[in-house]
Amino acid sequence: MKRVTKALVVLIVLALAAVAAAYANTMSPQRPANTDRAALMKAHRGGTIKLIAKTAGGTLDPQVNYTLQYWNLYMATYDGLLAFTKAGGAAAFNVVPDIAEQMPILTNGGKTWTFKIRKGIKFSNGKELTTADVVASLQRIFKVKSPTSGSFYAGIVGADACLKNPATCTLKGGVSSNPSARTVTINLKAPDPEFKFKLAVPHATIVPADSPSKDAGTKPVPGTGAYYFASYKPNDQLLMKRNPYFKEWSRLAQPDGYPDQITMSFGLTAEAQVTAVENGQADWVFDFPPADRLPEIGTKYADQAHLNLLTAFWYLPMNVNIPPFNNLKARQAVNLAINRKATIDIFGGPKLASASCQVLPPGFPGYKPYCPYTKNPGTRWSAPDLAKAKRLVQESGTAGQPVSVYSADDEVSKEMGVYIQSVLNQIGYKAKVKPISGNIFFTYVQNTKHKVQINVQQWYQDYPAPSDFLYILFGCESFHPGSDSSINFSGFCNKKINAQMHKALNLGIENPKAANALWTKIDRMVTDQAPMATIFNPKHLDFVSKRVGNFTFSKQYYWVVDQSWVQ
Repeated sequence: MKRVTKALVVLIVLALAAVAAAYANTMSPQRPANTDRAALMKAHRGGTIKLIAKTAGGTLDPQVNYTLQYWNLYMATYDGLLAFTKAGGAAAFNVVPDIAEQMPILTNGGKTWTFKIRKGIKFSNGKELTTADVVASLQRIFKVKSPTSGSFYAGIVGADACLKNPATCTLKGGVSSNPSARTVTINLKAPDPEFKFKLAVPHATIVPADSPSKDAGTKPVPGTGAYYFASYKPNDQLLMKRNPYFKEWSRLAQPDGYPDQITMSFGLTAEAQVTAVENGQADWVFDFPPADRLPEIGTKYADQAHLNLLTAFWYLPMNVNIPPFNNLKARQAVNLAINRKATIDIFGGPKLASASCQVLPPGFPGYKPYCPYTKNPGTRWSAPDLAKAKRLVQESGTAGQPVSVYSADDEVSKEMGVYIQSVLNQIGYKAKVKPISGNIFFTYVQNTKHKVQINVQQWYQDYPAPSDFLYILFGCESFHPGSDSSINFSGFCNKKINAQMHKALNLGIENPKAANALWTKIDRMVTDQAPMATIFNPKHLDFVSKRVGNFTFSKQYYWVVDQSWVQ
């Protein structure tokens, strides 16, 4: 296993400290202050922004894909009734009207949401958007078995029938329209304070009513954004071009962009990606740079590096329904045995991540530090407890069992998988690593048919609410056996904890403070049951080429690509 040497870690720490100091804000110094946007557009419009990644991100369907890799691009290509503001920093958490003219009118005690649809918005195929497209798109969430259909949108009246029989979904009683008044009405079973967030993420994208009622895969679905996906070849390149029918209706929701084209090319290792950006052959690295390239990025190329805190975590979901991790003691043993400092060193060092044992990340609503899986249980991780881990494996009766560790095939994930293999072997298992192409990894490990016991996983927030980590990843409604859209990787369904999650969701309507206090307890309950081993909370490093200007980092979706220029 390739390890980061102590000397290299020191260099990384010093280098990234310099980057952090130089970029305390999220805006590039290349951005002129107080300059008229029309003048900026005239001066910088045009060219091609070239993104590179080792592998493609799977399906291009916005109502199915659940990866940061493409959600980052959907900002510029698709719209929902509502949208997160395309802005830097925490302002990106603000929800604004998008396809809708204004924020919804709420009646019936908050259970009925009525939207008025804007006039004149056209899809990239030239067809004008109508209320029929909105209704069909909401139904399509269930027809294509969107990963969040059973969680985000299960509160819509009629959703239960749609979840049972997706192909015949009508959302009867839940969604209706008045074409002449240009209104769409959504009826919820109960008030939901998070529903505005759920309507602003890509799974609630509005697409043409005649879009396929199954995952579109590699075939682009028309959108209404400033750009459209012109072609997609997962083994080669994804191409985005300007939507010829786009006219800016809201700068906050969907601003016009600077480049004429955006490409994402596939096939280069993270090492080669860094070199390509340094040489000006590409404009951005998707995969995290290898640890041994961080010192040069943090010194020689510091003005091209942007370091930002994230509400995210790296963790190891363990399948609680098959051996050996259907045994609580086995899962707890893994948690106790992992040296989180070693995993952080693999990721790039302590300036890029901090150890964690729990689900909720620091700075998130409901977060209070908690770590029962360390030599000194309490609020912080200090060191692994191998002796106790080995004892628990023996007590569980699972010693000697084979375990396959699945990971994506990028350098960091593979190295993480190799490390976890060594830990499992050390505490009494017979482990091996199975790297899988990043193009299919995310969906592959969700499907119970593949009997994935443990995998190296990451989770980045959909929106700023505790439920987006705890309920989405560990709620019963997110587990769908035999499906590629089962985001509850562990298959964890604890009825008692799930009831508490629903209580917290309902409590959030009237008393958000009390709800967050309950989420704190739920975080500890889930952590104690150990359906996962959390290893660290990461920071995000964007490495861009010299020619990229107007860099803007959104806390919601990260780099706002189309608001940068290369001219």
